[in-house]
Amino acid sequence: MERIKILLVDDHTVVRDSIAIMLAQFNDIQIVGSLSSGEELISKMRDLNPDMIIMDIHMKGMSGIEATRWVKERNSKIKVVLLSMEVKKELVSAGIQSGIDGYLPKEVEKSTLIQAIRAISKGEKYFNEAITNLVFEDFYNKEVSERQTKQHLQLKELSKREMEVLQLVASGKSDREVAEQLFISTKTVNTHKMHILDKLGLKNTAELVRYAIKNELITF
Repeated sequence: MERIKILLVDDHTVVRDSIAIMLAQFNDIQIVGSLSSGEELISKMRDLNPDMIIMDIHMKGMSGIEATRWVKERNSKIKVVLLSMEVKKELVSAGIQSGIDGYLPKEVEKSTLIQAIRAISKGEKYFNEAITNLVFEDFYNKEVSERQTKQHLQLKELSKREMEVLQLVASGKSDREVAEQLFISTKTVNTHKMHILDKLGLKNTAELVRYAIKNELITF
């Protein structure tokens, strides 16, 4: 059986020793080193040649995130799992941007850590439920914000007359009724509608109505 060679990096000796004792029970895992800092990792990584690094985030000197970036720039095949007492959006986000393969809280159950190690060694990413929820929440909020910004910019592209036509059409008025209310021809109304659909990236009047309702451009 080919063993997963793991390097432990944490500035607390008791943490490294505890993880090493825990992992020593499994035949498919081999601890190849136990280091106390990111700087020590830089100087010894090549000689230790690990498949995976399990590392703390907050250490004296170089942080785990900085060390991850250094590792991934030199050998992207090496897997990196961050263990931390803190589960915060900014740390998870920074870790993902640096290229981590997993992120787990230090109080994680032994069975979960083993599951994570084995999954990551096969090329998967691993985050526990609390961290996954954080990542999803951050992604969702970013998506909503970007979508709202895009919609706002799209609406700013509409002229005053186009906005009037949009609101009237979305309210259920026919082209003729819109034309009469705005004192323009039905042909002009139709031209405005085409421009509105184009600017908002919509396909037809039904989508225009839904857009107007969603963005509270009309009330009932």
